[in-house]
Amino acid sequence: MWIERLDASHALAYRELMLEAYDRHPQAFTSSVRERAVMPLSWWESRLTSKLDAVFGAFEEGRLVGIVGLAFEPREKARHKATVFGMYVSAEFRQRGLGLKLMEAVLGEAQQHPALKVIQLTVTAGNDAAFHLYQRCGFIQFGLEPMAVRVGEDYFDKIHMWSQPFVPTASLNEPR
Repeated sequence: MWIERLDASHALAYRELMLEAYDRHPQAFTSSVRERAVMPLSWWESRLTSKLDAVFGAFEEGRLVGIVGLAFEPREKARHKATVFGMYVSAEFRQRGLGLKLMEAVLGEAQQHPALKVIQLTVTAGNDAAFHLYQRCGFIQFGLEPMAVRVGEDYFDKIHMWSQPFVPTASLNEPR
């Protein structure tokens, strides 16, 4: 298993894995599989080459099986913030520590940007595994957005969390 920053050469695998994520866990993402499936490959490539995004992948046996991104805020008054997005690990590769390794990659990237003071993310209420992973990585809940995502006739709340980027990475290995 290894983690690396994705680039345009990974666009097809990235697209396939994100479409799997949107399909299998529609409540976890604000985008739908229907919206994203029609996007051209060039759109996915641009996501991986944008100066405002850093997307990391977890690979097993040469196959992309997990992803997470960090989006930097372009607006002048908010450039001190970044947002974790698109965290997903294929079901057959869960419980192997890939989520933690992906978060370590994102936090490591954040530490390369000294002006960055806040990292934020949202997690679907009820996704206890992800919530506890984020807590372990130093994220703290600061709010709950009711009815944040609608899937069919069902609504799902989102928990808002934040962290400062300079949490010592050694602490990620210790239970919180």
